[in-house]
This record gives sequence, structure tokens and C-alpha cells, in this order.
Amino acid sequence: MALRPREWDSPGDASGACQGLVKHTGGCHCRAVRFEVWASDALHVFDCNCSICVKKQNKHFIVPASHFKLLKGADNLTAYTFNTHRAQHTFCKTCGVQSFYTPRSNPDGYGVAPHCLDEGTVSNVTVETINGKEWEKAVGAHPTIKSMSKP
Repeated sequence: MALRPREWDSPGDASGACQGLVKHTGGCHCRAVRFEVWASDALHVFDCNCSICVKKQNKHFIVPASHFKLLKGADNLTAYTFNTHRAQHTFCKTCGVQSFYTPRSNPDGYGVAPHCLDEGTVSNVTVETINGKEWEKAVGAHPTIKSMSKP
């Protein structure tokens, strides 16, 4: 597993604030995996109907890699890949929860499960359905998905 905790500099200014973004914290059920992520308090969540997202009920929002920090649990993560092997479906070895992953659409970012965030920092959630059964067509036609992992 290539993902490792890293030194953290918030994507904002010296005070740690990031204009228009808030720091969310979250992790898996057993708390072996913990992370911080800078994102809006109003989340734009994708509900994909591809084969794996349906099985896992994988609803997620996308952030640039620079807005995500793994706090602990790198050694407790494992990954599942299939088909193109671009998406890295990471999950906790202990409890099995996928709290984040590297999406095929945005390999330079992370898809974060909003239901794995700690309470108190999310003001609103907008859910957009994406037709993952026709992945190439859906992602190619989407006006913003590829830019969501750009700082």
C-alpha cells in the first residue's frame, strides 16, 4: 500500500485556515484509520451505480490529494483493485470500512465517504447520481468531476 502519513501543511494560509474550506476529521469504525480533509462544509457527493459502488454503497466527495492527510492507520489499510486497476479501493483491515479511496476519475485526489466524517462540520449534502455503468461516457461528459481533485 503506497499511502503513508505525511507532513501536514493545510492548503490554506499560515493560520491553518483555507478560504472557503473547513477541516473535517474522520475515519473507519474501529478508529484504526484516521484522517483530516479540507473541503467545503456543503458537500457535493457522488452516488455512483457502477458494480463496486452499488455493492459498497460508495457515496463520496472528491478532494485534491493536497487537501487530505492520513493521520494514522497506513499499516492497517489494504486495497482492492479490478478492471483498469486505477481506482484504489482502500479499506481498514480490522473493521472493513472504506472511509476514503483513490477514484479512477481522479487518481490525483481522494474520494471521501461523508458518512465517515466526525459530526459537526458538515452543513449540507447535495447528492448527484452518476452513471458508473457507462463510466467512460459519464465521466467524459461531466462538466466538473475531473477538476475536483485540482487544488
